[in-house]
Amino acid sequence: MTKFILAIDQGTTSSRAIIFNRQLQALAISQQELTLSYPQAGWVEQDPVQIWQSVISCIKNVLEKANVTLFDIAAIAISNQRETTVLWDKDSGEPIANAIVWQDRRTAAYCRELQQRGTQSIISQKTGLRADPYFSASKIAWLLDNIPEARARAAAGKLRFGTIDSFILWQLTSGKVHATDASNASRTALYNLHSQSWDNELLQLFNIPASLLPEVKDSAGLFGFSSVAVLGAAIPVMAILGDQQAALLGQACVTPGMLKSTYGTGCFAMVNTGNSIIQSNNQLLTTLAWQLQGKATYALEGSIFMAGATVQWLRDKLGIINQASDSEALASQSSYQQTELLIPAFTGLGAPYWQPEAKAALFGMTRNTGKVQLATAALCSVAYQTADLLNAMRLDGISVAQLRVDGGMTSNRWFLQALADLCQQPVQRCNTTDATAFGVAFLAALSLGDYTGIADISNIWQADWQFSPAITLTEQTRLYQRWQTTVAAVLTQQL
Repeated sequence: MTKFILAIDQGTTSSRAIIFNRQLQALAISQQELTLSYPQAGWVEQDPVQIWQSVISCIKNVLEKANVTLFDIAAIAISNQRETTVLWDKDSGEPIANAIVWQDRRTAAYCRELQQRGTQSIISQKTGLRADPYFSASKIAWLLDNIPEARARAAAGKLRFGTIDSFILWQLTSGKVHATDASNASRTALYNLHSQSWDNELLQLFNIPASLLPEVKDSAGLFGFSSVAVLGAAIPVMAILGDQQAALLGQACVTPGMLKSTYGTGCFAMVNTGNSIIQSNNQLLTTLAWQLQGKATYALEGSIFMAGATVQWLRDKLGIINQASDSEALASQSSYQQTELLIPAFTGLGAPYWQPEAKAALFGMTRNTGKVQLATAALCSVAYQTADLLNAMRLDGISVAQLRVDGGMTSNRWFLQALADLCQQPVQRCNTTDATAFGVAFLAALSLGDYTGIADISNIWQADWQFSPAITLTEQTRLYQRWQTTVAAVLTQQL
């Protein structure tokens, strides 16, 4: 019990490595920001090699910070940005193109064509997802059709596909292991939730060779060993989980009806539905939360594409703040009643609208509009979008008693109070913003035998900040109706 767990948390805008002790206390963190590129309108890419190098750099740094050697590490756990798609050469491990990020909208026309062909019901019934650019399948198809010789190389069995977890695992094991876990597989639009396997009909629909695909494993268990040549020691990789599923577990949402919402680059609200595959009637996604010993736990999810990314827009494109935390002081100078309202459809709108070609818009500007109002509108837009998701869950028959939150934005107290007010829900923040890494580290500890079952995480989860609604339901209803009217104006403009 003297050895530690190394959690790799590979996100959209940064990679992190965290050393946990066997009581799952974080001892040291290393983080490295990543570059996103936007070659065309609606395109979002990343360099997979930079991602991998950032992971290695973070591992080295965090070991030094914690004064720990590789030989003190009992297990590696990996959580990752989901859906982001990489194709690489099976012999060299070299990517054939940049990774297409989950936010990318380049396949919108292709997905619309699939919908017009009546395939949405097939995709939804089998995978719980939609014919949408968000998911990996259309991204794989685009790479095969647009990268020279890619389709011929794939047909010859010379290429491999993976979401970021698979790419890291491949690199970490020097190409010995091509695998993913069931939670990540369930985000590709190629994985059948009912049979718990890759689906041949969907592979044919998207024209994707089965030889590209990784082996699907339980979320906890031995995936393989790190290569001595790559890392310097052979350490078992004992857990892999998509980042939002890892946050669901990290928030101890282990029984049906428990809900978490994570505020990173995007916002993802997910509710545990146990062993039930619930098909939403309100544009939410059915997904696999985790799979242990062959048994799947499912969830219902609402995905918002722009949360922390909207605050980044204030910083990087408008230059009205120097760092994300500056938004709190600005917003505290205004109120929900301001006329300015931002619809942050910078990469389309996700759930429950699913309009990939929608464009962002700012409404209600006056001569008084300035950085205070823009910061307030940006933060409120994330709270209103969360209200959209909770409303859809209620319409699907799910009663939400409490909103457990995590992610970088949850260091902003003004935002958390806005969440409580504009969603009319009690908000409880996890005592760490690293719920994602905490969740996957717990799975590794479970694999090592430190815990007897997944319910044990409830005994170590803790909250710190709590917020209750401070405005009336009548006021919230008035404000939310204005939000819905404004979103409708944006959607009408696109149609």
